[in-house]
Amino acid sequence: MARSRAIDGQLQDGKLQDGQLQRGRRRKSSAADKIYPLFLVLFGCIFLTVTGSWNMYTDPLVSGGKKLFSAFSASAGLWGDSRGPAKDGNTDHNESGGPGQQQNLQGDGEPQGDGNYQGDGEPQGDEKLPGDGEKLQGNGENPPKEGEFPGSEPEDETGSEEPEGVSYQTVEDDYFADAVFIGDSRTVGLFEYGGLEETSTFYASTGLTVHKLFTSKIVPVPGQKKKKITVEEALSQNQFAKVYLMIGINEMGTGTPETFLEKYAECVTHIQELQPDAIIYLQSIMCVTDERSSQGDYITNEGINVRNEGIAALADGERIFYLDVNQAVCDENGAMKADYTYDGVHLKAQYIPLWKDYLKTHAVTLDVSP
Repeated sequence: MARSRAIDGQLQDGKLQDGQLQRGRRRKSSAADKIYPLFLVLFGCIFLTVTGSWNMYTDPLVSGGKKLFSAFSASAGLWGDSRGPAKDGNTDHNESGGPGQQQNLQGDGEPQGDGNYQGDGEPQGDEKLPGDGEKLQGNGENPPKEGEFPGSEPEDETGSEEPEGVSYQTVEDDYFADAVFIGDSRTVGLFEYGGLEETSTFYASTGLTVHKLFTSKIVPVPGQKKKKITVEEALSQNQFAKVYLMIGINEMGTGTPETFLEKYAECVTHIQELQPDAIIYLQSIMCVTDERSSQGDYITNEGINVRNEGIAALADGERIFYLDVNQAVCDENGAMKADYTYDGVHLKAQYIPLWKDYLKTHAVTLDVSP
């Protein structure tokens, strides 16, 4: 009997030890289960940062958010597209997310003009071009005709004086058939709602800056869905008669006006090298609303104006021209009109044509006669 009790005790002790071991294993397993995902996330963040591949994963989320917001806007009867300001100190969401799908990089030195937005982010995938169907205008309506803007009359061009000796002409949309537009999310907006998606070429991407203008792979390669090349490579392969550049809002929170303008001037010089026969139009950085400018952070109209003065100084009136597009969208105080924007920074879809109309009344034709 005593031996039987001893054996039972040993068995119970064994079970107790087994239970303790199992609980210990579970605790270790639980700790490992918690640490392992954290390690994967950390490693993934480091990998995506080093390789610049964040947009491969974030852009589907952005695209889905756009669709949800567009659907909400349509049901609420709102105007404007679905892009909003980023929360990371950048007015664009990221270097991604433009609707670049149609492609015309032929690599034969000839510009194409058949629906050719050439930038949908680095190194992000593919979203449907609004040019493939009707462009979403927030409430499902077609965009207003040129010169027709609900609740608004076309603005008189008051503000900055025209440069001396420059004679601008008024042109039609076909003037832009041999033009390329380079820029950030604002230029993406011009592509989406300016009515030039079937006429001009666009090398544009949300989040683009002067620092990554020639290194970010934002231009899709025809026939190679996932491959993209840099703006530098694209400009080397295709020659244009006009280059329109608008960039600078995303750099407001970095460096100084001097460092920005130094880099901007380098970009202009390199564009000249790549496009020696092109007219280069330097568009002013669009100002923001008074409310946005007064938020107390790095984006102020004072800072924008300082940079615009430096950009204007780069124009030579021969091959490089400065266009103050703020004349088309700003009030008498030099701030973007509050009614024209949904976030204080980007134009609503219905007012994008104001920008295009300004470009159409500020065109230059060079005399190439001997």
